[in-house]
Amino acid sequence: QVQLVESGGGLVQPGGSLRLSCAASGSIVRIYAMGWYRQPPGKQRELVAAILNGGSTNYTDSVKGRFTISRDNAKNTVYLQMNSLKPEDTAVYYCNAGVLTTKGPLLSWGQGTQVTVSS
Repeated sequence: QVQLVESGGGLVQPGGSLRLSCAASGSIVRIYAMGWYRQPPGKQRELVAAILNGGSTNYTDSVKGRFTISRDNAKNTVYLQMNSLKPEDTAVYYCNAGVLTTKGPLLSWGQGTQVTVSS
């Protein structure tokens, strides 16, 4: 019913920047919260940042001041600008959205995009 397609991952050197994008499509009536999670190798998935429909945001402590989440409601798209990247930011990054569809509410996930921070 709802598809989330992520893009923008890749290999970057420490201190570099990347911008992730996630576009939602399908039977969408309204998108509530959108967020980014990540799963480092051998670790559990964790919330990185989230943004509500009204624009309020929250971040995990380790990325505050370095990452910025934003969204374009007209395009059903959420972004994650990642600056001053560190090797510990290496993970698969997943987009997530709480969506009201024509058939009811749905929590949808993207397929994930790899971010590798290494020299």
